[in-house]
Amino acid sequence: MRTGKAPDPSNGKVSDMSALLNGIRQNNFLVIGRAGMDFFPDPPGTRTEEAVEFRSGLGGSAANTAAGICRFGGNADLVTCVSDDSIGRYCTNQLDKYGVGRKHVRPVGGEFRNSLAVYESRVDEHQTVIYRNGAADFEMSIEDVEALDYSAYGALITAGTVFAAEPSRSAAFHAFELARKASLPIIFDIDYRPYSWPSPEVAQDVLSRAGALSDMIVGNDEEFGFMAGDIGKGQAKAEELAKSSAEIVIYKLGEKGAVTYTDTNVITTGIYPVTALKPTGAGDSFMAGLMAAIASGHELKDAIHRGSACAAIVVGKPGCAPALPDLAELESFLETHPGPSNA
Repeated sequence: MRTGKAPDPSNGKVSDMSALLNGIRQNNFLVIGRAGMDFFPDPPGTRTEEAVEFRSGLGGSAANTAAGICRFGGNADLVTCVSDDSIGRYCTNQLDKYGVGRKHVRPVGGEFRNSLAVYESRVDEHQTVIYRNGAADFEMSIEDVEALDYSAYGALITAGTVFAAEPSRSAAFHAFELARKASLPIIFDIDYRPYSWPSPEVAQDVLSRAGALSDMIVGNDEEFGFMAGDIGKGQAKAEELAKSSAEIVIYKLGEKGAVTYTDTNVITTGIYPVTALKPTGAGDSFMAGLMAAIASGHELKDAIHRGSACAAIVVGKPGCAPALPDLAELESFLETHPGPSNA
C-alpha cells in the first residue's frame, strides 16, 4: 500500500532556472486539481439570500488556471475526478468550452459530488459559501497519475487542495515523483483552503513537503506564514525556499504587489489599481497570465506584471472562469490602465 510520504527533494531535482523556464516556454501544461461549478447572484451587487437569478460558471482553482492558459492560446490538460452526474458533466462541458484537455478527467459514481462555490459579485460584506462534502476530486488515485505520459508536457501545475485528503494526497505526491523522473518542472500554488483539511497541523506539514519538492512556488503572505508556522515569518520562509529548493518563489502581498525570490535576485513588482467588483478569481488568473507571459518570451518581471494585470481584470467582472482575459483583452487593459504601482 502506498502512502502520502513525499519523495526525497534531492532526488532528480530540476537544478537550474533555464530548465524551469524552458519547460514553461513549451506552453504545454499538465494541470492537476479540481474542476467545480460556480454560482453567483445576478445582477452584480446582489446578496445571495436576496437573489432571484444566478449565473453559473466553471470553478476550481486548477480548472480556472487551465482555462486561462487556453484562453491565451496555450495547451493545458487537466487531471482530476468529477462526479458521474449532471453536475460533473456540466464541468466537463465547460472544460470543452475553454479548450482544456480532459482525457485524464475520470467520472466517479456513488455519493461523490463535485465542488460547488456560491459567491457574490460585491466587495463589501462579500460572502462565499463552499460545498465540499464527499468531494469527487479527492478520489484521484495512484492509477490516475500513473496513466499519464509526463514526457509529453513542458511543466506540471498544481494547487495545494489536491493534498488535502486521501487518496488524492498520495496520488499527487506520486505525480510529483513521476514528473521529477521525467525532468518535468513542478509549479505549485499553495492555495491553502482551511475547509478542505482535517487540521491546520496536517496542512502545514503536507504543504511544506509539497513546497520543498517544487521548482516554482506561488502564494500570499498568509499562506507562506502558515507554512512557516508564524504569519510574521512568511517572507523569510519564501526567501529560504528560493535558496534551498525552488528556482522561483513569488510572495504575493495583495494591494502591495509581490516580492519574487530567486537564488540570486529579488524582484519587487506592483499591481494595476482597479475598482474591484469581487475578491475572487485573482490568483487563478494571475497564474494563467504568468505562465502565458513566460511562455511567450517575456522576462520574469514583466511576466509577473502581466499576471497581475490578469488578476485585476478578473476581479473587475462577474464570475471567475467567465472573466478570464484573452491576449487581446490583456493588451487593451495594459494600454488603457495606469500602473503597475510600486514597480
